[in-house]
Amino acid sequence: MNTAKQNIREISLQDISSFLKENGKKAFRAKQIWQWIWQRGVSDFNDMTNLSKNTRDLLESSFYFDSLTLHQVQVASDGTKKTAWELHDGEIIESVLIPGIQKFTVCVSSQVGCKLGCKFCATAKIGFKRNLSVGEIFEQVIAAKKEAEEQGQTLSNIVFMGMGEPLLNYDNVLAAIEHLTSPEELAMSPYRITVSTAGIPDKIEQLADDNVRFNLAISLHSAKDVTRTSLMPVNNAYPLKDLAESLKYFVEKTGTRPTFEYLLMKDVNDRLDDAKALANYCRQFPVKINIIEYNNVKDSGFFHSPPTHREEFVQFLESCNMVVNVRRSKGKDIDAACGQLAGKI
Repeated sequence: MNTAKQNIREISLQDISSFLKENGKKAFRAKQIWQWIWQRGVSDFNDMTNLSKNTRDLLESSFYFDSLTLHQVQVASDGTKKTAWELHDGEIIESVLIPGIQKFTVCVSSQVGCKLGCKFCATAKIGFKRNLSVGEIFEQVIAAKKEAEEQGQTLSNIVFMGMGEPLLNYDNVLAAIEHLTSPEELAMSPYRITVSTAGIPDKIEQLADDNVRFNLAISLHSAKDVTRTSLMPVNNAYPLKDLAESLKYFVEKTGTRPTFEYLLMKDVNDRLDDAKALANYCRQFPVKINIIEYNNVKDSGFFHSPPTHREEFVQFLESCNMVVNVRRSKGKDIDAACGQLAGKI
């Protein structure tokens, strides 16, 4: 990558138009270039076949793509595919393509590492390196879309549940989602996109003010402050009361029901009194609850909750008229399941 060049995925349509005019090219070509980048997802100027070679050479000499380089692929016994991508600076991120019934979901990363330090998460052990750019986020989706289509299926859902805290890369995540959902670009439905956060109240309120249309998921994992803080240090800065106030604001402004993600961990947060605390917390706003199987992370000190604990936990929530789903993890045998992405080979 030549640092004297500009990243073409970080400039506007108007910037491209101005550049072409300054170089004696037709301004209408800018729209064609924009479509190649954001509608067709190309990352090579030579693929822009309706442009003259002279124009493609001009673009090549002035701009670059912050492309992902395939580093390693692992396929689980259930068909889940984890891809390690090398970035232009040598850092590694991971995304996961998850098969469903005649559809695929892609789990994308938003940061290299993460600064929040959740005790049960493999990504936390890396620490925080940097935010991903708009292009680096977008290209993970493009790669997954192509893979799904090669298998004769569609990419139906995008979840920001990979490496990093999406709301701490707010501008780039929202810009990427805009490119993914714009009718003139990739045109995916925002209602098929879920952004998962550990719970940053001011950013949740900003989402509400920005009138986002995608789904919001909260990594809750306990409705007791002491327990949640022991699992998620972010709860020190943003305790459950503050998180609840931001979610009330979000629901009021957007009319969208958030989802709580709750990893069941043996003898940590999986007992009946934990379920009672969760039910009581959820009475403050409409919410869905995803109960997630904990996936063992080496040396974490946490363990999978026994089926009897899970059944008792779920039955109590359902008796309180809570909307509850039990999510079965996929890709566990290749460390591709929830909480296992580590960005290392």
